Amino acid sequence: MTHSNPAANIVPDSEHRGLIARLPQPLRDYAMLGRFDRPIGWWLLFWPCAWSVWLAGAGWQLGLLAWMFLGSVAMRSAGCVYNDIVDAKLDRQVARTAERPVASGRVSRKAAWVWLLVLCAIGLVVLLQLRPIAQAVALGSLALVAAYPFMKRITWWPQAWLGLVFTWGAPTGWFAIRSDHLPVIAALYAGAFFWCMGYDTIYALQDREDDALVGIKSSARRLGQAVKPGIFGFYGAAIACWALSFWMLRPDWLALLALLPVAVHLLWQAGTLDPTDGYNPLVRFRSNRMAGLLLAAGCFVVGNA
Repeated sequence: MTHSNPAANIVPDSEHRGLIARLPQPLRDYAMLGRFDRPIGWWLLFWPCAWSVWLAGAGWQLGLLAWMFLGSVAMRSAGCVYNDIVDAKLDRQVARTAERPVASGRVSRKAAWVWLLVLCAIGLVVLLQLRPIAQAVALGSLALVAAYPFMKRITWWPQAWLGLVFTWGAPTGWFAIRSDHLPVIAALYAGAFFWCMGYDTIYALQDREDDALVGIKSSARRLGQAVKPGIFGFYGAAIACWALSFWMLRPDWLALLALLPVAVHLLWQAGTLDPTDGYNPLVRFRSNRMAGLLLAAGCFVVGNA
């Protein structure tokens, strides 16, 4: 399928329309297949890595974080390619996803698998930069990743599965630095899980009508009219878990103040969310890039002060 419009196939939530639209059609299709037009996913995968590395108390660790950011870009893109291969038939039935490269036929399944292997090879290079115990932890996510695309078919809570998968960088980053204080990283990871539950429920609000038509399940559909209280609950649980993590590492009331900026931000998200406005949830979802940065700053202060 070809299009004369250079911006064709740029989906509504693309962030880099101009840059991606300037690419030749084949390259644009592969860039979009890897979601290079939507870098928010890189940050959502990366921030839990940064939280744990900085909370571990070994200083800036900029070299390690640079590798982990590259890994986040490669593996998020690999996950999207795999998801699109598995979901091609469903994607054709949803307005927001019908023009995805595999669903539309612009990229063949065979070519998509090759692109997936290239991205995984980059991820392998990153994996080899970690110490062996961190490598083992990182590899532990593969089964969860492989199962994720099928969750929307069998459970109302695929966001819970994504919460396990998309925040795996937290334990990986921790074990890249240290192997003790496991309750601290467990609580940090639990908070990341609920954070993901919240932001992905917000994201799923965009597709509720189409999802209902084709039978795709989501927390946004399951919560119905209670979606805002549900998101308040998810974010409240995230803040509570992060507070527990900080307290177990540094039992000082002043340390908890480091959570105040991210707590205010998440409350703003939930409080100003309008589930009936198609663009409002997308803006709130994207703002989690800032939420991740705010918590990263708190983790650095608590872990290294």
